[in-house]
Amino acid sequence: MTADSALLDAIGAAGTEGREVLDPATGEVVGRVQNANIEDLEAAVAAAKKAQPDWAALGHSRRSEILHAAADSIEANAEALAVLLSREQGKPLNGPNARFEVNACAMWLRANADFELEPETVVDDGEAFAQIHYRPLGVVGAIGPWNWPMMITIWQIAPALRMGNTVVIKPSSSTPLSVLALGKVLNSALPEDVLHVVTGRRDVGEAISKHPDIAKIMFTGSTAAGMTIAKDSADTVKRLTLELGGNDAGIVLPDVDAKAIAEDLFWGAFINTGQTCAALKRLYVHEDVYDAVCEALTEVAAKVPMGVGLDEDNVLGPLQNKAQFDIVDGLVEEAKASGARVLLGGNPDREAAGYFYPATLVADIDPQNALVVEEQFGPALPIIKYSTLDEAIDAANSLDVGLGSSVWSTDRDAAIEVAARLEAGTTWINGHGGVDPRVPFGGAKRSGYGLEFGVAGLKQLGQPHVISA
Repeated sequence: MTADSALLDAIGAAGTEGREVLDPATGEVVGRVQNANIEDLEAAVAAAKKAQPDWAALGHSRRSEILHAAADSIEANAEALAVLLSREQGKPLNGPNARFEVNACAMWLRANADFELEPETVVDDGEAFAQIHYRPLGVVGAIGPWNWPMMITIWQIAPALRMGNTVVIKPSSSTPLSVLALGKVLNSALPEDVLHVVTGRRDVGEAISKHPDIAKIMFTGSTAAGMTIAKDSADTVKRLTLELGGNDAGIVLPDVDAKAIAEDLFWGAFINTGQTCAALKRLYVHEDVYDAVCEALTEVAAKVPMGVGLDEDNVLGPLQNKAQFDIVDGLVEEAKASGARVLLGGNPDREAAGYFYPATLVADIDPQNALVVEEQFGPALPIIKYSTLDEAIDAANSLDVGLGSSVWSTDRDAAIEVAARLEAGTTWINGHGGVDPRVPFGGAKRSGYGLEFGVAGLKQLGQPHVISA
């Protein structure tokens, strides 16, 4: 019996009724889920709306205490949550994966609980006085993805709850059990009806986007889905935070030590087996260090074990679903057919039970190849040689997305100068994809709008109210 059995039973997923949820590593049944209907959603929104004034009336200090208690509950159930997450999503227990994700949930809750958001005095000159206060919005709808189902759910709900809103969550239909279990654990500490999890497919998400009693949508997912949510929410003039697709570029300057940066490059691209919006997805390397970077990165990648997530030795897992496997497989095959050079991988076992695609590095690739200009969202990294810095920056900025980017150099000042020319919501120096609950995060161009994290993220979950005297 696995550590998650009691949780599966608690959320009603251990029986024989409902839709099967399969382990992407083995094809085995993890549990079963009953898809909610529109009536279920209406009941959840009504209950959340009724509970919201009392939750807001508790005040920031008391809500913070409760969020700390919810974090305690996550920590008390951490191993069971991690095992369930590994089985349903596919990510291994170890490395920057399932246990890491569950621990991050508790940390993020605590960080949001402790943020201070005082009224901002914007004018006080003896003649005029004006302050900005932030009030709760009401009911927040959180629509999450399948790649980091627990952690991104917490990113959405922690600031919403901290600000005095109540929340209705719709998890991805690919990973509903993880979020149902997380909701069960959180609700052991939260007041009744403050947080609801409503499973379901596209019709439920569409109803959330259009619901007149939902004041704001927090969404993480594809650009296409985000555009649909923006259209669906327009008639009710909802507030939106959209964290959408990215195709993050990294630029390696000619002064680097290839071996020194290889491991960080690898994890910037291959964390969560490449299934991360803000992962490094195209790497531009100066011709002077191109061969050295290719060699060092290949050496690191070849040693990283991939396999079933419950095996303690593995740190890379399968792709979460067949559709994503096919996308990655198709893009790599197209790159191979174009004459690009495969340094490692590119040879999946298409008959295997799980959706395992090997860590793949592709060099000498045309900058306009589909593997470069389309978001692969998997463990395949194209490496593009450049000659001049202007050439690399122009290529990095050439796409209509801009979630993250990175610059790699031993000269911090030079790296910052390059970073200032990149069109992205975040640019990291000598790393890629690292997030901090204190540091705002959001996209540029078609990678979305609105900020998450930190005090700036809290403000996105509040209604500004200016009081002038």
